[in-house]
Amino acid sequence: MLWTAAGAVTLGFLLALEVAARHYGVRGPITEQAREVVFAPDSGPLLYAGLALTMVVLTWRQRLVAAGAAVGIDLVFWLVRWVVGADMNFGNGALWVVLGCAVVAVTRRRGGERALLLKGTGLGLLLVAGHKTGDTWLLITSQTRKAVLDPYVATADRALGNPSWLVGRFVGATEPVGDHVLHLVYGQLPLAAALVGLYQLRHVARERRFPSHHLVRTFLVIGLLGPAVYMIFPVVGPVFAYGPDGGQWAVADLWPHTLPPGGTPHPIPFDDITPRNCMPSLHTAWATTLFLHSRKGSGAMRFAGTFWLVATLTATLGFGYHYGADLIAGVVFALTVEAAMRAFARGWDRAALGLVAYGAAVFAALLVSYRFLPVEMAEHPWAAGPLLLLAMGSVILGFVRTTRRWEAEAVPVRQPGPPRPAEPQPELV
Repeated sequence: MLWTAAGAVTLGFLLALEVAARHYGVRGPITEQAREVVFAPDSGPLLYAGLALTMVVLTWRQRLVAAGAAVGIDLVFWLVRWVVGADMNFGNGALWVVLGCAVVAVTRRRGGERALLLKGTGLGLLLVAGHKTGDTWLLITSQTRKAVLDPYVATADRALGNPSWLVGRFVGATEPVGDHVLHLVYGQLPLAAALVGLYQLRHVARERRFPSHHLVRTFLVIGLLGPAVYMIFPVVGPVFAYGPDGGQWAVADLWPHTLPPGGTPHPIPFDDITPRNCMPSLHTAWATTLFLHSRKGSGAMRFAGTFWLVATLTATLGFGYHYGADLIAGVVFALTVEAAMRAFARGWDRAALGLVAYGAAVFAALLVSYRFLPVEMAEHPWAAGPLLLLAMGSVILGFVRTTRRWEAEAVPVRQPGPPRPAEPQPELV
């Protein structure tokens, strides 16, 4: 019943976004994903990541058959596109196989096996649909929020030392190597999440059930809730509001070599193309959850999770996509959502309610301070900067303490066995 309700809510949400996108004259997430059955996909690696998530419910023999079928279908599509001169890309085969698994589940499976295969198929499709949904959300923000609040965040960011300007100069000094590496890390975050998710779901085929909580669930919820905040606090980022990518809409071409001007901030008009997707930084939120879920993996996975978090933070600032204040809000947002998802899986208690409520309150306080107290924050950086970091640190500390207590309670206590019979003692002669 829970999976049915979740599926119904997700379908309704996708339909609503489809209607909204059509209102603005573009294709919505459902149409975009349906087109990739035949037309060249936007992201082949993402479709294969979705296929990999679906295959966690299959046996090894079925996985080999599914992977071979996906590659074979892609080769046929590639040859046809090459002959007719169409756009070249791959990934259609992966989508065909995922849809084929859904058909097999409905027509050839019964009971628990059908439910398990449908869950795997839904997980793979949701990963792709989440990406399409994000694109539609970004379009809606650019069409409905004509003015942006970048001057407020840029002013508040002076309390943190204008980190985007600092890291932007650092990334520029490391070109071309640093630029290419960071772009790769920044663009393939969904693929990294799928790999960590696969590690967490590696025993599903053997145990015939999904774990109560895993990374993909949190990823999808962050992508669902985060864009709603964009509508409340529209921000485009330093490279657009104060840099060359903003064109005629930019305040001035200042980023990353000249600090933004002071004064009283005010909303500024912007174009109807650039997404207002800065507050909070969802790339930071996703990288934070990736880091958290990689802590239970191997040494290589823990290193990869740490590297992805550091590289993502560097890229978001160094490319001018976010302000430092966005990153702080993104960390608080991620920990609050992750705490709620863990509490949902294990059961709510007073500690869970307190942690989620506290994280939500800190997140709201950050948004209010960025909007209504940026000048005061900029005038007193030695007080405001540490307070911002302290607020984020308090949420981190509360999350670590609470989750460690949950993990300690989940460890089964060894029950004492029957007493061992005493060994016979040798008789004295």
